[in-house]
Amino acid sequence: MIPSRLCRSWLFVPGADEPALAAAAASGADVLIQELEDFTPPARRAQARLLAPGVFAAWRAAGAVVAVRVNPLDGDGIDDLAAVMRGAPDVVALPKVAEPDQVRWLDSEIGRFERDCGIAIGSTRLLPNIEFARGLVQAAAIAKASPRVDACLLASEDLAADLGAERGRDGLELAYARQRFLVECVAAGVAAVDAPYTWRDAEGVERDTRWARRLGYRAKSMVDPAHAAIVNRVLTPSADEVAHARRLIAAFESSRERGE
Repeated sequence: MIPSRLCRSWLFVPGADEPALAAAAASGADVLIQELEDFTPPARRAQARLLAPGVFAAWRAAGAVVAVRVNPLDGDGIDDLAAVMRGAPDVVALPKVAEPDQVRWLDSEIGRFERDCGIAIGSTRLLPNIEFARGLVQAAAIAKASPRVDACLLASEDLAADLGAERGRDGLELAYARQRFLVECVAAGVAAVDAPYTWRDAEGVERDTRWARRLGYRAKSMVDPAHAAIVNRVLTPSADEVAHARRLIAAFESSRERGE
């Protein structure tokens, strides 16, 4: 299982950007993801791999859940795994997952590296990233493809491009995809991590996160560290909400005791 800590906010950090990697823990994001794919140019991936074990140790010491997004396995992904698994990440994210077989392949490779690195077999969790329509309509099957999958993550920009959608701050073009993805994940018994809000404004990310929470999301990804505090606040029940829930439970239990 993913470590038993809150996993509301999932922050992608450029994999070879040393200042950003060092500063990431201060964002307050629950899950920190060293991003070796889109945010790391091919020429800098070797550098990112060398940084991984030290980065993971620092993030873990700061109390974050440690994650890494590798490249597709038919690209640079195997080379990524050979390096990053030495740091024993809690979660390995795989981009552009469109078929369950991609998850099964990653499961097999992770098991091999766990054995080679002396990591407890089965302890590394997988996070399939759904970025295409073909993956969205198979999200439940993808989520069930490995017992290592506790959560799946929905993309925004790549999915919008695949759909031919016109991007807007209100997110209307991805509304159905976000609803469908949540239903697929709930049906499969895994957590759904919402797509990132890719503009910088605080008002927009708060509005977008509140809409996601209303749908049923309890986790959201992000690319801007300044958004972590907002996402955490919105996705955490307020004291008034907790008190209201306790009153409802107490009233229900009291009613049962009276046989009503």
